Amino acid sequence: MKVSIIVRAKNEERWITSSLNAIFNQSFKDIEVILVDNQSTDMTVAKAKKFNVKVLQIEDYLPGKALNLGIEASSGEFIASISAHCIPKDQYWLSNLLRNFEDESVAGVYGRQEPMSFTNDLDKRDLHITFGLDRRVQVKDCFFHNANSLIKRSIWEKIPFDGTITNIEDRVWGQRVIDTGYKIIYEPEAAVFHHHGIHQSMDIERCKNIVRIMESLNENNGSKDVNIDSFLDNLNIVGIVVVKGDMEYLSGEPLIKYTIDKARESKLIDKLVVSTDNTEMLEYSKRMGTDITILRPVDLSGENIGIEKVLQYTLARLEEDMNILPDVIVYLGVQSPFRPKGLIDELIRLLFKTGFDSILPGYPVYKSCWMNEGDSIK
Repeated sequence: MKVSIIVRAKNEERWITSSLNAIFNQSFKDIEVILVDNQSTDMTVAKAKKFNVKVLQIEDYLPGKALNLGIEASSGEFIASISAHCIPKDQYWLSNLLRNFEDESVAGVYGRQEPMSFTNDLDKRDLHITFGLDRRVQVKDCFFHNANSLIKRSIWEKIPFDGTITNIEDRVWGQRVIDTGYKIIYEPEAAVFHHHGIHQSMDIERCKNIVRIMESLNENNGSKDVNIDSFLDNLNIVGIVVVKGDMEYLSGEPLIKYTIDKARESKLIDKLVVSTDNTEMLEYSKRMGTDITILRPVDLSGENIGIEKVLQYTLARLEEDMNILPDVIVYLGVQSPFRPKGLIDELIRLLFKTGFDSILPGYPVYKSCWMNEGDSIK
């Protein structure tokens, strides 16, 4: 009994590794995974190819059209659909969907979607309202959601998804199977994490109040139980130390040594890279046991060259020359050698807990502030 899993994606490099890791960690193993990519311009496809997946490209994207394309290329008796930014909550996601098909009258099953800790209150409210804790058998209600679903191939062969509409292809399909006499099941035990919601509203304060009440009623409605480290363990986290010019020393030691030592304390950084324009610094970094050393062109050391250009060059060398595709980059400057213990890992966890794209550390400074006022300084 094979299951074909169709993953639809467009520019999902942030989530694709976590999603595929969770998919391939399922207790049910007889699967094939097909990525239907909508012309991604980031590293989505490259990261997906690290896994045993078949990649299809689609132009003129429509949701039902993309699903039909993936299913046509598949061979499973059952077809799972999951968005590339959805992450199965546990290893029983797929088996919990499958168990509902013991009833021959069931056409499709969709699972619970849980918010992330950083999901905004509007989306949290919508997800909690829509995806509750009780299993439902739908004989009239056509609601269905292809961010997390499973259907029979035999049903799809008779009732494919509408490939001409721009939205809610899942609910249109649901109405057709209900009208034909089949059932739809909502299975809350087959849960995925989904960082955004399914509805929109403008009443922010009302939404916040509803979310607080819902989260207080049942701990399963909260998002506090998301284990950040379970995501981080499967990601490629790369620390990049950028250094420019000749060796500098502090208390008799090369200045870069302090930063390398602090990076090695991290339990989350997988590889440490030193990017330098100086051969002496390159050789010293190798002796220090740095995982990767990169000698960059001197034209990237000019006065008007920003750090972003250096990081872009370093990242390109990792991706293009070494086939290393970082999910998280930790930039480490040597001019701030005295980092508090645990700071690096704390920042990495905070990045995922908050949903930000970037995290910067800071500390308060209590010093005199000098300001120019005309020809005088005060």
